[in-house]
Amino acid sequence: MKTERKGKVLVAMSGGIDSSVCALLLQEQGYDVIGITMKTWDYSTSGSSKKETGCCSLDSINDARMMAVEHNFPHYILDIREEFGSFIIDNFVDEYLAGRTPNPCVLCNTHIKWEALLKRADQLGCEFIATGHYAQIREENGRYVISKGLDESKDQSYVLWGLKQECLKRTLLPLGNYKKSEIKKMAIDRGYHELAAKSESYEICFVPDNDYRSFLKHKVDGLEEQVNGGDFVLQDGTVVGKHKGYPFYTVGQRKGLEIAFGEPYYVLEIIPETNRVVLGKKEDLEKQTMLVRNYNLIKFDSIGDEKTFLTKIRYKDSGTIATVKSEGEKLRVLFHKSVSGIAPGQSAVFYDENDLVGGGFIERERTKILT
Repeated sequence: MKTERKGKVLVAMSGGIDSSVCALLLQEQGYDVIGITMKTWDYSTSGSSKKETGCCSLDSINDARMMAVEHNFPHYILDIREEFGSFIIDNFVDEYLAGRTPNPCVLCNTHIKWEALLKRADQLGCEFIATGHYAQIREENGRYVISKGLDESKDQSYVLWGLKQECLKRTLLPLGNYKKSEIKKMAIDRGYHELAAKSESYEICFVPDNDYRSFLKHKVDGLEEQVNGGDFVLQDGTVVGKHKGYPFYTVGQRKGLEIAFGEPYYVLEIIPETNRVVLGKKEDLEKQTMLVRNYNLIKFDSIGDEKTFLTKIRYKDSGTIATVKSEGEKLRVLFHKSVSGIAPGQSAVFYDENDLVGGGFIERERTKILT
């Protein structure tokens, strides 16, 4: 029986198991698949001595191309290193220099990958684009809504909060209806045992050794000399030691402070203007409010006066119920119980049960802690 054709889809292929099975599933469902692998960065520009692996390595590009050849669909390589570097990497550096902890995967999805995919899809006459993210999309009440993937342990809806409606309208996420174990079995059943055995990386793609401090030193000439020797201070202003430079610390950090108190102390706040890092006890990390900037809404077109959502402040956060209300062009989030380690620059993401309401970036707010 001939499979009904469903249109052309441009599939982002990294060479890994998820994007590869994504392409195969869509082809089997009757789509005309075109594969594309995006070259976003080079190891040589990261300052890393680690062997080149991951989504931008030659091996990964070749794996994606071989998959396309074996299944008789076209494959292209798209070089977006220049736009990726000038936007994502520059922002990554700027955020640390501003005393915030950046969220490069969210920015990349929102401003680079989807934009690049849609532009190329138009050039190739593709109605749709697709990725191997574990999330689901549906249309409801005239809006396109993202919901969590069936496999909540692999759910990636958190990093998709920045996508606009015009992007979601053309996006397919076929893995959202499956568990990771099922995707691995699909790869094995189709003869791709090595693909199923590939290890997964959870590092930032352009920081392959996961050492963002070395990356910052490599990217910013003389950074160590500029920021070394600032003060570690307590909330009352007491100077308790010298640090190696405020960009090398993150809110909630305990290890690597190289200062002894007889009990654990944590980074509470980073003040780049004075090169100060504020320390305190674990309970001092607890807060019940935060401000969110540059937010994007997906399920609703507005928050209204206020709404209550499950709110996540980091990718692996289980979430906390909070009241969300508009405050000018930003959102004020009032948690119903204290949460620990709210880090400026990270994403705050809101859920209505399994549906992604939207998200934004946590604002850096000055507290009553010393100036």
